[in-house]
Amino acid sequence: QVQLVESGGGLVQPGGSLRLSCAASGSISSINAMAWYRQAPGKQRELVAIISSGGSTNYADSVQGRFTISRANAKNTVNLQMNSLKPEDTAVYYCKLRDIMRNADYWGQGTQVTVSS
Repeated sequence: QVQLVESGGGLVQPGGSLRLSCAASGSISSINAMAWYRQAPGKQRELVAIISSGGSTNYADSVQGRFTISRANAKNTVNLQMNSLKPEDTAVYYCKLRDIMRNADYWGQGTQVTVSS
């Protein structure tokens, strides 16, 4: 009964910024990783950024230096700060939680990000 809810998507001009948030609830082990994926129409879903339970992070080359993933003070909550947005960042962004102890993945419903002038 794990649920993930994303928020913060919307329309933004090129060069602008958005902050996405994902809140997970339910029976979740403390050893978990949370990640952001994105999928543009007609394209494969791709990993954007991931953060471990210990706070280590990894980013796709295409967003390195522009996006920052972080855990919020709230339990099982993760943010994605997106700066210097480009039209090619336009996609539906999905939050995923990987429960390491239970070897289970959980996905949110996604939030639309559109970068256009």
